[in-house]
Amino acid sequence: MLKTRNLEAGYGELKVLKGLSLHVMPGEVVAIIGANGAGKSTLLGSLAGLVRPSAGSVILRGADVTGARPERILERGCSLVPEGRKLFAPMTVRENLELGGYTIRRRLGKRETEADLAAVFELFPRLEEREEQLAGTLSGGEQQMLAIGRSLMSRPDLMMLDEPSMGLAPLVIKAIFSAIVSLRSRGKTILVVEQNAKAILKIADRGYVMETGSLVLEGTGEELLANRDVQRAYLGKEYSSIADEREEP
Repeated sequence: MLKTRNLEAGYGELKVLKGLSLHVMPGEVVAIIGANGAGKSTLLGSLAGLVRPSAGSVILRGADVTGARPERILERGCSLVPEGRKLFAPMTVRENLELGGYTIRRRLGKRETEADLAAVFELFPRLEEREEQLAGTLSGGEQQMLAIGRSLMSRPDLMMLDEPSMGLAPLVIKAIFSAIVSLRSRGKTILVVEQNAKAILKIADRGYVMETGSLVLEGTGEELLANRDVQRAYLGKEYSSIADEREEP
């Protein structure tokens, strides 16, 4: 589905990504965890066409899209749910969703857009209840649902989510991660950047640990959860202590 090789990118003279190589297979949920400033959002921006790579390659569904414009990458079936949601606050829930499906409506017409709206409302019934409400008046959790729904409207094969749990209450986080699991069961491939390492690794098929622009560790979600270095750096002392207690005879 997605492969990068020796990817480098940054902003002006600042190099953020340093020879980064990863892969995402169809139907996987792949997590990327790491500290603030590790380059995680820059990576997603490079994959989505928002940041132009200075070296390396990005292969999406067998095609080289290195440096391609965002609209071409979207048309190739890759969508981004950005950090902070980036909704159109003065527009309604429905209008935001319809904007997400503009490429489908242009090609296939209004009927297909309505079918996609129905699918989003099935996944997030709260959005149907708020259909005519302005996006800027929604709660944080509802806004995140809308951002994911807007992304789904383009019918992506690969969805990239940047910090989907940021600023949300625990119950809402649980609902968002349940939605990710549901999307995987519907055949979506998902690449997630997430600060809540424990929550995302519990549902991820695989994960990468990112430090200062490079990937330093790879494994299944279970392997990374059990890794002592990951526990100490990203899961907290309490989690490490619990793990130690479980290993005692």
